[in-house]
Amino acid sequence: MSDPWQECMEHCVEVAKQAGKVIREALEGDIAVMHKSSQVDLVTETDQRVEKLIISSIRSKFPSHSFIGEESVAAGESSVLTDDPTWIIDPIDGTTNFVHRFPFVAVSIGFTVKKEIIFGVVYSCIEDKMYTARKGKGAFCNGVPIKVSGQEDLERCLVLTEVAFKNEPQHFDTLMANLRRIVSIPVHGIRSPGSAAVNMCMVASGSADAYYHMGIHCWDMAGGAVLVTEAGGVVLDVSGGPFDLMSRRLIAAGSRAVAERLAGYVAKFPVGRDDDDADGS
Repeated sequence: MSDPWQECMEHCVEVAKQAGKVIREALEGDIAVMHKSSQVDLVTETDQRVEKLIISSIRSKFPSHSFIGEESVAAGESSVLTDDPTWIIDPIDGTTNFVHRFPFVAVSIGFTVKKEIIFGVVYSCIEDKMYTARKGKGAFCNGVPIKVSGQEDLERCLVLTEVAFKNEPQHFDTLMANLRRIVSIPVHGIRSPGSAAVNMCMVASGSADAYYHMGIHCWDMAGGAVLVTEAGGVVLDVSGGPFDLMSRRLIAAGSRAVAERLAGYVAKFPVGRDDDDADGS
């Protein structure tokens, strides 16, 4: 019996390679920068071009499938997840990195069926690292199996997060207080590479032990979440409860013990959901 999802995954890897080539070529020239919701919410012509390339390639092969793309949603399309086979696409995860030519820039694609992530592909295109994972079949980087660190002692962890300006002063204060609280545990350190997808790949490959974030989107998380779990790690909500792809919140870690303990240190602030209009930031 043929495996239709494997065919989808193989096509996904090929289109991610094509997208990565476009991104690398764009880095050789001038980058035209535009703004979305704020002066620090950046988008480029390359983001838009790459998303169109990915969606048109996939749609030509799988015309009945659905799509949620970062730039499509920014242009007004829905981000409601249905039971249909759905491609969730971030054409350039790490746009600010891309603008500054900081080397963590990824094409991130997750594929869901009945709201469950079936596979994820993250191509860290400047590093030329292709991360792939399919539910029940393991996680890989450039075809080589990867696994999480398995660290269970939070004091021995390298923790990843992202630090960005928040329009609400109270939210920004909570963000900074979380950093202080976690550094003071103490952990080995906190890093901020600038790409949610790459952060999850680092956890999946054991380069970091945990990653937490509030305010990201389903297209930031869909590709990397399955990489973490297939590499032996866990993905939870920042509350310590079950992970919800549309919640805009997650903790990814190399062990459940670390994920659950980290959740106890992270104060929460409201970020809305991707499947409603509560917060489009």
